[in-house]
Parts: sequence; C-alpha cells; structure tokens
Amino acid sequence: MNAFRNTFALKSSGDMARLGVILALAGLVLFGALRYENFLSQYNILSFLRYNSMFALIALGMAFVIMTGGIDLSVGGTAAMASVVAALLSPYHWAAGLFGGIAAGLAVGALNGFTVTVMRIQPFIATLATMLAAYGTALLLAGNQSVSVSYDSGFTAIGQDDFLGFPIPAWIGLLVYFTGWLVLERLPVGRHVLAIGDGEATAALMGLKVRRTLAAVYIGSGALAGLAGVILASQFGAGQPTEGVGWELFAIASVVVGGTLLTGGSGSVGATLAGALLLAMVFNILNFENGLGWISLSAYWQSVIRGGFLLVVVVLQARLMSRGASEGRV
Repeated sequence: MNAFRNTFALKSSGDMARLGVILALAGLVLFGALRYENFLSQYNILSFLRYNSMFALIALGMAFVIMTGGIDLSVGGTAAMASVVAALLSPYHWAAGLFGGIAAGLAVGALNGFTVTVMRIQPFIATLATMLAAYGTALLLAGNQSVSVSYDSGFTAIGQDDFLGFPIPAWIGLLVYFTGWLVLERLPVGRHVLAIGDGEATAALMGLKVRRTLAAVYIGSGALAGLAGVILASQFGAGQPTEGVGWELFAIASVVVGGTLLTGGSGSVGATLAGALLLAMVFNILNFENGLGWISLSAYWQSVIRGGFLLVVVVLQARLMSRGASEGRV
C-alpha cells in the first residue's frame, strides 16, 4: 500500500511539474502576443522554430541520458565538430554533408557509450573529456576558422528552406520528437531507460541489458548533436568550430525545466520540448523588448535574466514536487 502511494505521489508531482512548464510557456506566448505587435507574425514564428530546432534536438538526446541518471557534457562540442565535418563534405553532395555530420556525432556518442559502459568512467568525466576532444578536433579540421558550405549541392536547403510552408529544421525536429515519444512511451527500451535511472543494480537483477541500453542512449545523444551541427552549418552557411559553447547547459536546463529529475528514473519527451521552447521564448521576448527601445539589454544581461528565470522555474517545480510527495505520504 505504501509503495503504491509513493509511486502515485511521484507520478502526480512529476505531472504537476510538466504542467507547470506548459502553463509557463503559454503565459509567455500570451504576454508576447499582447505586448508586441509582430510577435505572432508568420516571420517571427517560422524564424523562431527554424533557429531553435537545433537546441530542441540536443535537449531530447540529453533527456534520455538524464533519464538513465547520466549526463552528456559533450553535445556542444559534438555539434561544433559535426558542423565542420558537414561543411567540408557538403561540396560532394547534400547527403554527404548530412550523413557525414550525423556520423561524426555518432562517433562521439559511441566513444561516450564505450567509456561509460565498458571502462566504467563516470559520465561527467567521460563526456567532459570528449567535449574537449570534439572542440579540438573541430578546430583542427577547420584550421581555426569558419568553413564555408557549398551553395551548389543543395546542402543549405536543409537549414534554410521550407516544406509545405514550414521550416525543414522544424519538420526534422517534429519527426525526431515523435520518434522519441514512441521509444519512451510505446517500446520496451523506454521502460528500460527509466528502470536504469531508478537503479542500475536493480535493473541488472531484473535481467535488463543495462550496458547495451546505456550505450544506445549516449549514441543517440551524439547522433542528435551531430544532426544539430548539420542544421547549424546549413542554416548559417558555414561550419562553426567555436560554436556550441553553453549548448550543453541549455539542454540540461530544458530537461530540468521540463520536469525530468537529474537523478534519473522519470522524464517526458513532450515536457522536454516545452522546456526547450520556454527557454528559447525568453530570449525571443528579450529581443522584442530591446526593439521597443524602453530598455537596452546586452547579450550578457540577457544571459543573466534567462538564468534567473530558469532558477525561478526550477524552484517552483521543486516545491510542487515536494508538496506532491508530502501529500502522497499522508
């Protein structure tokens, strides 16, 4: 009976946290629509979705890693390296740039999976090392400068063109998130991921393939970071070896704001997307506020405000989850 109560309480508090991020996102959209004239214009909406698809992709990969109780600090460096690889391969064919960038991400993810599962290195240390290696590789391949992509092979269409009036990067993001939802909610591997987050030893005793699942999660995170790097190169017309700094923090913040516990064992694909959009919306609103001329916030102050906003949301969600758990024990 007590176990049932505790399980119900955890689910209720998690649902409350996820509801909180959705309500916060809706509140920001309503605020922007009422305050700014062109906030809901087609141009702003499509530009917002086109640019922030990269961050949504790395947030999804990070979500699965965190659900297992791990962390992936290498996503920013992986995206930077993948953008350079994609740019270098783009003259041969758009597909070469696309799949070359993803392959670069897969390689980093496989290395992370190997060091975490076979060498038994803590994820924080393992992915910190690969982050540094990825940035160094990106700079070496690029010669410490941006690498222009080919405009003749069709590669730039991946990041700059639309399909049915909707940005291609946003279509990619929707497809990836739908796949992520299927994996977590409808396939056995999703339950395995959450079980590992609850406790690796217990999951192993249950007969789950812990190492294989962990390796797959890190490989998936690397592949999504590689895909984000491809979109980065295609969208801006160049591979950026110094880009990606702080992307891992944005991804972690998106996951946490979406109600996923850093200790693992719970999570939601939809709430992760809402968390990524919420943080991106804060930046979008700050840009509109600068445009009104009432205030003038530099990029540094914008980072301070976004960090403060994140702290408020996380504190509120922690209190909601604590209250839900307390009610479950009554």
